Amino acid sequence: MKVLVVGSGAREHALVRGLLRDPGVTETVAAPGNAGMAADVTTHPLDVTDPAAIARLAATLGVDLVVVGAEGPLVLGAADAVRAAGIACFGPSAAAAQLEGSKAFAKDVMAAAGVPTSQARICTTLQQCEDAFDDLGAPYVVKDDGLAGGKGVLVTDDWPAAVAHAAACLAKPQGRVVVEEFLPGPEVSLFCLTDGVTVVPLQPAQDFKRLHDGDLGPNTGGMGAYSPLDWAPADLVDEVVTRVVRPTVEELARRGTPFCGVVYAGLALTPRGLRVIEFNARFGDPETQVVLARLRSPLGALLYAAATGTLAAVPEPEWSEQVAVCVVVAAANYPETPRTGDEVGGLGAAGRTPGATVLHAGTAHAGDKVVSVGGRVLSVVGTGPDLAAARAAAYAAVGEIDLPGSQHRTDIARSAELGEVRVPPAPLG
Repeated sequence: MKVLVVGSGAREHALVRGLLRDPGVTETVAAPGNAGMAADVTTHPLDVTDPAAIARLAATLGVDLVVVGAEGPLVLGAADAVRAAGIACFGPSAAAAQLEGSKAFAKDVMAAAGVPTSQARICTTLQQCEDAFDDLGAPYVVKDDGLAGGKGVLVTDDWPAAVAHAAACLAKPQGRVVVEEFLPGPEVSLFCLTDGVTVVPLQPAQDFKRLHDGDLGPNTGGMGAYSPLDWAPADLVDEVVTRVVRPTVEELARRGTPFCGVVYAGLALTPRGLRVIEFNARFGDPETQVVLARLRSPLGALLYAAATGTLAAVPEPEWSEQVAVCVVVAAANYPETPRTGDEVGGLGAAGRTPGATVLHAGTAHAGDKVVSVGGRVLSVVGTGPDLAAARAAAYAAVGEIDLPGSQHRTDIARSAELGEVRVPPAPLG
């Protein structure tokens, strides 16, 4: 089986590495890729915002499966175009991808499916937003209804900041805002593969959205992650599949928009129980980096089965007992206007660090040098028998990276290592 991975981030690099480990995958290619992927497989130039171009490239290369990494191409119809060309595609149709493309749509699906989630108000005017702030109270959770690269959410106690963020979202074409109640408790990410009928969960992970240690600073696309979660309830995955993902998949099928690909459930474990924060229609970044680091089953077989309606026939995924921790190395001034063009040094030494793997995101070749071309530049994954060992491996490799002005968090998975993550108890009475 020949597979094309579409995208240029560390998530896609992790997918490429996972496919390379699958003996059933005879060839893996990527487009447009990055400097790290180009060292592993053949890469091809591609405008990922052009669904027809994705389909043409897949047909030209003669691939058996296309794996679309990011949400943007999916919402634009990349999977529809690939399937119309007669090629299997792992990723939802444009209609089904609205589960991520519109938070208002996702709320409507959840309401119809009886999925536990936060109270929310869909707002099209600033007055409606302010009324929702009054109704739901602080901390104010303000979400851009559309895609915003993981940076469209503001959680704040500051009323003027909440109003300003809402106004900025409303100023966009067809701008809408979703104002939600704040959900206390630790957050969990769970990916579930589905062919539109069968749902196969992967392993849960926890990611870190804020830029700075202590969960301070602005929201980002993600600064790190770890898996597994030894503090999570033993029945968490079963509960998420039963109460969240399967009802959502069934509701989408009932609407005539079956979902094929990965449903990414972002969850909060609150004192009132499990609640969905958001859905994404693709693998998360950086959670994919740690989840796939622990996958022992053939990745290509799982993705192809989901893409071809045969997921029920595939054995359940098998997992390593190892722990994985990912630390993101970001460029100067990320997440605002990242500085680009800096040489990325120390890659060889980082890659030789025992227990560590370096995955590329915002990188490209400039002559014989690797330079930064994006906000999140690298994902460094450490593995080990426990969180302490995995963290040590990841941070030892990060310490070898030389990127002027770079930023990274020093506390990824630290609270979990110290046993400080707690699921809040239900209120008495």
